[in-house]
Amino acid sequence: MTAYVRETREVRSVDGEPERTVTTDPATNAQFTAANFVWYIAGLLEALLALRFVLALLGANPANVFANFVYTISYPFVAPFFSLFNYDLHYGVSHFESYTLVAMVVYGLIAYAIARLITINHPTAEA
Repeated sequence: MTAYVRETREVRSVDGEPERTVTTDPATNAQFTAANFVWYIAGLLEALLALRFVLALLGANPANVFANFVYTISYPFVAPFFSLFNYDLHYGVSHFESYTLVAMVVYGLIAYAIARLITINHPTAEA
């Protein structure tokens, strides 16, 4: 079992007078680090899905290496949402991928929920 020690220290102003007391808790720091990691992964996923949406909207050629890479990597993340709307695969033709936008919203909400669960017992965690 790991014992966490709270560290308390005074922050002093320029004239040497105590300004405030700062308490750090390693468990709290780990919580916020984990929450930040969740947001980082969610940000990468959101950027990938946004790139897919823009490429599809502009009708990117799927034979292009970059477009093919983006479509292939993002496919598992948007596939659960294909049947939500009338899915018709037409790569290389400009189309509005509403299911990609829905996937972005759903994954953003999931990331928010996970990050809040990680920091739920901390009094300074903002909603």
